[in-house]
Amino acid sequence: MMFGRRGAPMAGEGKGKVVDRGKKYRKIFIYIPKEVSSDTSFPFTIGEDVTVRIEREKLIIEKRPKQK
Repeated sequence: MMFGRRGAPMAGEGKGKVVDRGKKYRKIFIYIPKEVSSDTSFPFTIGEDVTVRIEREKLIIEKRPKQK
């Protein structure tokens, strides 16, 4: 469990993992822990398309605009 600056547990935070699941070609997956994905403020649904980009040293994952 992760704790914030004041020692209180932080909701929506846990240990994830970066793994390569490719055999012939590289496929990188990032596992999101249950503590994060089950948080009521988790913004994504299973199967939803997302935009992934790197800004400085952070990985940014955002919802994609819905196609009409």
